[in-house]
Amino acid sequence: MQGSSIMKPTMTRRAFGAGLGAGAAAAAGGAAFVTLSSFAGRPAQAAPNLTYLTWGGYDLPEFDGQFIAKHGGQPTATFFADQDEALEKVRAGFKADVVHPCTETVIRWRLANLLKPIDTARVTAWNDIWPDLKGLMGTTDESGNVFFVPFEWGNSSVIYRTDLVDPAYLEDESWGILFDERYKGRISMYDEAAAAVEVAGQVLGYENIFSMDDAQLAEVRKLLLKQRELNRFYWGDQTEIEQALASGELVAAYAWNSAVVNLKKEGVPVAYANPKEGIRTWVCGMVLTNLGEGDEGQAYDFINSRLDPSSGVNLITMYGYGHSNMKTFEQVDPKVLEELGISDPGSMLSRSIFLQGEEPPFDKIYVDLFDEVKAGS
Repeated sequence: MQGSSIMKPTMTRRAFGAGLGAGAAAAAGGAAFVTLSSFAGRPAQAAPNLTYLTWGGYDLPEFDGQFIAKHGGQPTATFFADQDEALEKVRAGFKADVVHPCTETVIRWRLANLLKPIDTARVTAWNDIWPDLKGLMGTTDESGNVFFVPFEWGNSSVIYRTDLVDPAYLEDESWGILFDERYKGRISMYDEAAAAVEVAGQVLGYENIFSMDDAQLAEVRKLLLKQRELNRFYWGDQTEIEQALASGELVAAYAWNSAVVNLKKEGVPVAYANPKEGIRTWVCGMVLTNLGEGDEGQAYDFINSRLDPSSGVNLITMYGYGHSNMKTFEQVDPKVLEELGISDPGSMLSRSIFLQGEEPPFDKIYVDLFDEVKAGS
């Protein structure tokens, strides 16, 4: 998700979203997808000449309608389980044209000299992308070159049982509930170093949560050791917390948007916090490698297809994630957006803490600290 400890291969955010499929659509009120028949176009002159390296579940034709209409098929897709794997695969010589990382690792791709700048003049919807998603840390260089085109975004926050927490919490939502002794044995933290360390930093009121100094990290350690004694379990598969929240075993947990959708669909009384310390927002999208041997024009056609509202409608209704194109939200039923918790994306993004990767040495420091906390030291 973010930081140096990337998503677990057993259940990545995207793998989870891919499994959501029809369930999310049902939860979204049966919203209609944009079908490929909407893109009747001239026959392609040749098979697509493009290689796309992505998360599982992001090769669906529902996301590539314009590209298919123009080129007669989809790019050749190859998959990775986490962002470290993707980076190492390309470093080892895999000739991907387009890769689908998240903002927190783009700087690592840049420092490895694997990317070429994006010509934003060739990105037809560039001016329609949510302004808060552009220019995120690490996605541009000191000369102003752009290396990343946002495609999808979502949140990390606290999911909680509205019938089991102190009613006052509903009026004063905070990450602090994950450190509240009143709920000992009934909270769950995500088993990811950057998430745990950064959230502790947020609760302590630090603004430099991606680069905390030794004194701040000493306080973070104390808080995380306290949480360790309160924690029911550290989760790696979000279905664990969904089941535990549904049964009442848990009162609150670190979670992604989709957990709220699934539990509300089952009639579980849950809410997704907008913490006073700031909601956490991840952003993923497209980069162009300088090793690819495919057609660069097709690469831009692919990016433009992914940014088209037709693709975005399917992304929202199938996976429950936000799309980078502002115009997409005009084409989705407001009831669907309300159910998914993204009815006011502009306001949400303007208040977000966007996840970014910790640069060395903080990446290793955060991982080591969290490992030591879990070991009780």
